[in-house]
Amino acid sequence: MVTAKAWVLKKHFEGFPKTSDFDLKEIKLPNLKDGELLLESVFLSVDPYMRVYSRTVMKEGDIMIGTQVASLTAYFGLLEVCKIKPGETVLVNAAAGAVGSVVGQLAKIGGCKVVGCAGSDDKVAYLKKIGFDEAFNYKTVKSLDEALRKASPDGYDCFFDNVGGEFASIAINQMKKYGRIAVCGAISLYNDSVPQKGPYMQVPMILKELRMEGFIVRRWNNRREEGVKALLKWVVEGKVKYHEQVTEGFENMPMAFIGMLKGENLGKAVVKV
Repeated sequence: MVTAKAWVLKKHFEGFPKTSDFDLKEIKLPNLKDGELLLESVFLSVDPYMRVYSRTVMKEGDIMIGTQVASLTAYFGLLEVCKIKPGETVLVNAAAGAVGSVVGQLAKIGGCKVVGCAGSDDKVAYLKKIGFDEAFNYKTVKSLDEALRKASPDGYDCFFDNVGGEFASIAINQMKKYGRIAVCGAISLYNDSVPQKGPYMQVPMILKELRMEGFIVRRWNNRREEGVKALLKWVVEGKVKYHEQVTEGFENMPMAFIGMLKGENLGKAVVKV
């Protein structure tokens, strides 16, 4: 009999998650059956979806949802939902995160101009280092509307949205005619106790004839190998660079998760077990 450690959802999150919402427990694993393997985790991922999915797919006392391998979200969201074309302008928010940073680099490979925003000057510097044409700190600009207009006076053909909320409401007004919006996440809303209210986006959606589509990457599970091979090729060629924010120790996983939701990570947030 093998004993393992597991983080359990002690209490559903109310507002921002707290360390007291989790409980570290030891569990006994069942004996292996013929043909089964027991693998030991080396790295675990902490991601925004864990916040919103915990309420919809988990009950208190369940082992916390999570994955060991990052998905191919940027690849399929950009190519299949946004359907970028060379010469277009792409806007990405939360651009220094695991998904956003790859979205920007893939858009550059596709021949696009890329504008990204992030929450610190260090993150903005990182975006410029990996090839973003324009980048700004949304926390320090006087006006988000003006910052977006300055970065691309002609507007945006594609918008890869990881944030939602007020940012999306402002950005949608700067989309070009027939623009496409891929709704990947809404991290600005996940920790709200009271739902945010408007402004609303139906008027610009109609007048500019925009297309907005939400997506979950498992839609393309049957093409996962394609995405892995393409991304690996670009990494080997130096066309896609990545950064990992590594937290040491399984016991620190709740803090890594909370820190990620606060935007403390640069690139992919992982925990080294």
